[in-house]
Amino acid sequence: MPYKEREIKKTFYSIGEVAKMFEVNTSLIRFWEKEFDIIKPIKSKKGNRQFTQQDVDNFYIIYHLVKERGFTLQGAKDKLKDNKEGSIENAEIVKSLVKIKDFLLNLKKELE
Repeated sequence: MPYKEREIKKTFYSIGEVAKMFEVNTSLIRFWEKEFDIIKPIKSKKGNRQFTQQDVDNFYIIYHLVKERGFTLQGAKDKLKDNKEGSIENAEIVKSLVKIKDFLLNLKKELE
């Protein structure tokens, strides 16, 4: 069986790294942290936020609801409160479809 390199995941992400993942400003990350109680970063002794993979996943759900589906902040809060599992499932489906789209576009480019 051929060796397959595993994707390395970090334990903690800085606020800058999280902002870069979603192509938003760090101020929006801080704002969403205050607005949504599902985001709970660990703060270092210096006061720097350290986000876990769970926090990043929660940011993806919030990003999907607010930026991609057009929910208001209150609407996104209500959606997460009423049906968090459904929101997570929808966000995961969208993430999978984006990966498939990227794969197909790369395949098309290679065939041309």
